[in-house]
Amino acid sequence: MKRETVIVFTKCLLDIMFFAGIIVTLVLPLPGVVQKITDFFDFHDFEGRYTEIIVIYFVLGILACLILGELRKMFRTVLKEDCFVKENVVSLQRMGTYSFVIAAVCLLRTVLYMTIAMLVLVLVFIIAGLFSKVLAFVFDRAVAYKLENDLTI
Repeated sequence: MKRETVIVFTKCLLDIMFFAGIIVTLVLPLPGVVQKITDFFDFHDFEGRYTEIIVIYFVLGILACLILGELRKMFRTVLKEDCFVKENVVSLQRMGTYSFVIAAVCLLRTVLYMTIAMLVLVLVFIIAGLFSKVLAFVFDRAVAYKLENDLTI
């Protein structure tokens, strides 16, 4: 696959996920939306916990949109072919923090109802948070080397 094809595909995918995430997050608290979804998938675990479910998934939706927003910011530097900038270090740090918060919210959700999938999500977001934090340190060193190198030339 050509480099340009991958870049265009990734950019479109990020944009679609970002804007779809915003729409879904905003529509979620509307009356009856969660009820229709639970009826469609025949979930009955949510009965009696409507408010808690809405709050949890609304917070998770906001955090997911924040992560996608940071990825979109970072992607702009890829398009400019200038990836090793301080802004990307900040974005990676934020994404790590958002991932840890998502893991904590998912862990809190297990109090309402426990599923193996939610425990897997907790693990995935802890790993994603750690990965983002470590990548932030790597990018920070790369930015320092780049600035040092630019001053040498």
